[in-house]
Parts: sequence; C-alpha cells; structure tokens
Amino acid sequence: MTAQLRVLSICSVAAFICLGCTRSRPDFPQPEPDANANSFAVRHGTFKMEAKKYNADFCTITVPENRDSPKPGLIHLPVIVIHTPALSPMDPIFGLTGGPGMSNMNWKPLDSLLVSHDFVMVGYRGVDGSIVLDCPEVADAIKTSDDLLSEQSLKRIGEAWTRSARRLTEAGIDLEGYNMKEVIEDFEAVRKALGYERIDLLSESYGTRVAYLYGVVHPGSINRTVMIGVNPPGHFVWEPQTVDSQLKRYSELWAKDSAMAVRTPDLMKCMRDVLHNMPRRWLFFNINPGKVKAVTFPLLYNRKTAAMVFDTYAAAECGDASGLALMSMACSFVLPKLFVWGDLISKGGSADFDSTRDYSRDMMPDNAVLGSPISKILFAPFQYGHWPFALLPLRYRTLQRSEVQTLLLSGSMDFSTPPQFATNELLPYLPNGRLIILREAGHVEDIWQAEPKATERMVTSFFDTGVPDTLLVKYVPMDFHVSWGFPVLAKLGLGIAAVLMAALIGTVVWLIKK
Repeated sequence: MTAQLRVLSICSVAAFICLGCTRSRPDFPQPEPDANANSFAVRHGTFKMEAKKYNADFCTITVPENRDSPKPGLIHLPVIVIHTPALSPMDPIFGLTGGPGMSNMNWKPLDSLLVSHDFVMVGYRGVDGSIVLDCPEVADAIKTSDDLLSEQSLKRIGEAWTRSARRLTEAGIDLEGYNMKEVIEDFEAVRKALGYERIDLLSESYGTRVAYLYGVVHPGSINRTVMIGVNPPGHFVWEPQTVDSQLKRYSELWAKDSAMAVRTPDLMKCMRDVLHNMPRRWLFFNINPGKVKAVTFPLLYNRKTAAMVFDTYAAAECGDASGLALMSMACSFVLPKLFVWGDLISKGGSADFDSTRDYSRDMMPDNAVLGSPISKILFAPFQYGHWPFALLPLRYRTLQRSEVQTLLLSGSMDFSTPPQFATNELLPYLPNGRLIILREAGHVEDIWQAEPKATERMVTSFFDTGVPDTLLVKYVPMDFHVSWGFPVLAKLGLGIAAVLMAALIGTVVWLIKK
C-alpha cells in the first residue's frame, strides 16, 4: 500500500516540476589520451526532433578544471551543434538552461530558430562532463529527515556537506573550479573552437545570470541574448518577504474568482493557518511539515502546479489533509533527486552566499506565511558543515553595464524570479534591453507554454531582427480550477493500493484452498 502511494507521489509531483526534456544520451567522442586544454574531438551525425532530422556534430572539449590554479587539472565537456540547413546562416544560438545543478544537454530547440541559426548545447561543468559533483550523503540526509527544517535536520545536512566535500576532494577534484566564471570561459572556448565570430544566447532562470555576465566579460562575443525568468546578481537566495508578496498577488486573484472565494475567502490566511497548524498525520501516513513547505515552494513556480497547491491548502483548511500527506511523501523522493547538489552549492554559493547572515532565522521569520524553505535548506546547514567554494570576484557579483541587445521575458506571478528583479535591478544596466512581462504567468515553463506561439514569435523575431514581434501576445488569465488535485490523487492512490491488496489476499486464499 505504501509502495503504491510512493509511486503515485513521484509521478504526481515530478510531472509538474520542470526538470527539462529528457532523451537518450548520444555517444560523444573520447578525447585523445594526450589531449590538452581546448582540444576538440568531433563526431558527425544527426539530431532527431519529432519528425525532423538535422545534421549535427557531437563533440568533446577539454578545458582546465580551475583556470585560476597554477597547475589546473583537465576535465571534458560534451557539446552538441545542431546545424541549420540555411546556406547563409545567421549567428548561432547557444542555450543556457536553469539550475544550477541541472543538465544543459536536454534542449529541444524551436524549428523556427533552426531555420537560420545553428543551435549549440555546451555541457555544464559539474553536471554533464567527466566530473559530476554528486552528493549522495546530502541527498540521503534530506530524504531521511524527520522534520526537514528543524535544527537537527539542518545539522545532519551540514555534516553531510562536509563528508561529501571531503570525499570529492580526496578524489582529486578541485571544487573551487565549479563556478559561473569558469562556465562562461567554457562557452567562450567552445565558441572559438567552432570558429564562430559572434553568438546569440538563449537563457532560462540561472542561465540568464550566466548569459548576462558573459556579455559583461566578453561583450565582443555576443550579438543578442534572450533571457527568460531573469535572475540578476544576488538572487540565488529567495527572500521570504518576496515570496509573501507573490502569495499576496495570487490571493488577490483568488478573491476575484467567485467559486474559489466560496471555498476560502482569504487564500493567504488559509495558507498561514494550515502552515502554522499543520496536522502530523493523515490516516496512518505521516506528514512532515518541513517537507510540505519545501515542496510547496517549487510547485508555486508555474500556474498549473500553483493551482494544485492552493487546492490542497483549501482542502486542508476544511479538515482534508490527504493532499498534504501526498506532498510530504513526494518530497522525500523528488527533492533529493532534483539537483546535482554539489554543483548547485558550488555555483550558487560562490555567487551569492553571505557568511554573515543567519539563514536559519532569516529565511523562516515568524511573521512569514511560507517563508523561504529552499533557501534555508540550502544555506542554513553551513553553520554546521563546510563546502570549499570561494566567492566570485566582485565583478561577477554586482550589476555592471552591458551593451548587448537583450530581450527579457518575465511572468508577473513568477515566484523564482519575480519581474521586479528585471524591472528595478537589471534593466537600468541594459541600455539596449527590452522587458516584456506576461500577465499572470509564472516561471520559465509558463513563459514557453502559456502563450507558446506568442513566445516563439517574440524569440525568433528578436534573434533574426533585433525587434521582438509581440503581435500574438494576449492576456491569458489564471485558472484556479483543478480536476485532479493532490487530495484526489492521494485518495485514488489509497483506493488502488486497497484494491491491489484485496486482490493479493484473494489470490492467497484461493491458493490455500486449492
């Protein structure tokens, strides 16, 4: 019975958290035994996307592990170049996906982009290359915590960070080489190896930070860049006040929906009451408050999963905690596998970690509705543990002027990278930048999916002409109605498990009688 619900938990939550497209891994050429820095191995082939095939090169580039080290080791990164059939190609487009801690090799580029542009994927060091910063110690500490946000759990996670760092360092890995500064130089090395004079950048979430800094450090290498879900310096830490301000926006929309207002008139009060008085069990299933909070936050990124979260809390306010139990159970299986944890903390910590802050207190203040559970899980354990990341130079941690032609796309309801980050912070430093905010859209997935034709047209026209075509953009209102919410899925899973158990018992009885 429990196993059935675990499977259901994984399916119901993982299906909605954006982990990128997945496909079978192609074979990349092996580097030569005596390969030196910036050597490039190439295998020609084809790249399949649905009904279309494109000529492609599958490559391996060898780069220094830490360019600041006097005697750096070498690592190998995969590269895929999808070639446009155009006889006179425009500048190629390099993709930079979100994370950190996630692969950059799962892009499925738009056919409209491939009409005139090559599309290039460069593997992220620490995730896609010869060195992967897996931390099973940390993942296990998160999975097995009794209350994920308690000081006891944070201490266990901190100790796990120390063990992971020791193991990787003893294996000869220079952990200080896994940062955004090195990622930018990896991309620059690939640009030179492929012979491109200038390139365009298509970036999402964390990738927008890398893309912006790439334009600052190597302005002559970048022609145009599109940033989706803009993350300027300082925002790998989600602040609880910002989270609450986004919840307030959703609460205002909820109140305008008469059907939702009947369920609970004040969504923020509903969530506060449930979060601060959370039941510890549903039937015989445990509810881990810290895990419920932790999985709530990423599910708020996008509109469909946000509606499922609100449906769950409205049900819990009326005494039905089944959805909370499902979210708690799912967190144990989804969150530990969501990232390559060593890569996440190396890149995020070297950019935005502040050793003077008390992340345990600051991220979950008493007056907050949800607080910032993921930031607490990421950074509070370092009062108990250690990971050897060095802060990036100030140039990479502060806003700098960039002349690169830039299109910024944000959703007004984005919890991860709220539009005010782009509006108030980054845009003033982009004299050739233009910001478009999609009303009532969330994070990256919503930008692509809420109005797919409109987004495709804006992105393609901007790369081709420097001017985004907004003709197809229209207002798509938030829809809070949920057909298959977590409470329904929890009860369905329990019913299926009960039927299977009854069938098993019936089979055993029949065999005994036989």
